[in-house]
Amino acid sequence: MNVTFRQMRLFLALAETGSVSKAAAAMHVTQPTASAQLREMASAIGLPLHEVIGKRVYLTDAGRQLAQTARAMLAEWESFGQHMGQLKGLSRGRLRVAAVSTAENFIPRLVGSFCRLHPAIDVSLAVLNRDGVVARLRDNRDDIYIMSMPPDLDLADDVFMENPLVLIAARGTKLGSRHSLAQLKDQRFILREPGSGTRMATDRHFAGRRFRPDVRLELGSNAAVREAVAGGLGLGVISRHALQGGKDIRVLDVEGFPISSRWHVVHPRAKQLSPIAAAFRAHLLAHAGHG
Repeated sequence: MNVTFRQMRLFLALAETGSVSKAAAAMHVTQPTASAQLREMASAIGLPLHEVIGKRVYLTDAGRQLAQTARAMLAEWESFGQHMGQLKGLSRGRLRVAAVSTAENFIPRLVGSFCRLHPAIDVSLAVLNRDGVVARLRDNRDDIYIMSMPPDLDLADDVFMENPLVLIAARGTKLGSRHSLAQLKDQRFILREPGSGTRMATDRHFAGRRFRPDVRLELGSNAAVREAVAGGLGLGVISRHALQGGKDIRVLDVEGFPISSRWHVVHPRAKQLSPIAAAFRAHLLAHAGHG
């Protein structure tokens, strides 16, 4: 089989965008050229790699295997280039980071401080919900992954910062200075969506105290929870890192809070980090607790 690196990059663009025209635009080629290259790849491999249903592209089993292989091969090639750059005294390359949405309150600052130390490095930062980050982790699409509740996979896992979860209320809520959870049984709660790291830690904490909250809303981000609480819709549980900008909320002093949680930097244990990824991981471990 004869497939070029450029064709593999085109196919990965197709896998990520679900569109031949968008993949062509990402690779700066015309759509007819992209279509011809994709047909050439399928012919070389001897199996269809994608199909179009309702104007959207879906990968076949062979296509999914090719995408996984292409990501691994291109990552190895880029890592080789970075190692050669180190030998030449250079520090150019690309870093790919995927982080859960709660981390958007601090991870850009840490990426920024890293970029100031290494100005020639390009950084791609994907901020998604936990399921999205876990999917990218399973597909080996990035160098480094930031989350509070890593999945049960064979991972290299380091804790780099605490992530306390606090109970918040609207500033005008008439609640006393200190409470037990039992005293809040008549309150309505606004929580993160099931499957998020914050929700998993919250559910585990409540279950351990045999407390069943009256959940009024489930929302997809800490910012949404914070704003709903500020609007007087109920009590919420969010990361202390997500309190920024919450002028209309206050943290309640409740027995058992804050909930202990921590930030993890992970990658597949079998994955050999590129020099740039290893440097970023070291940067997190050295500097995260100081910001």
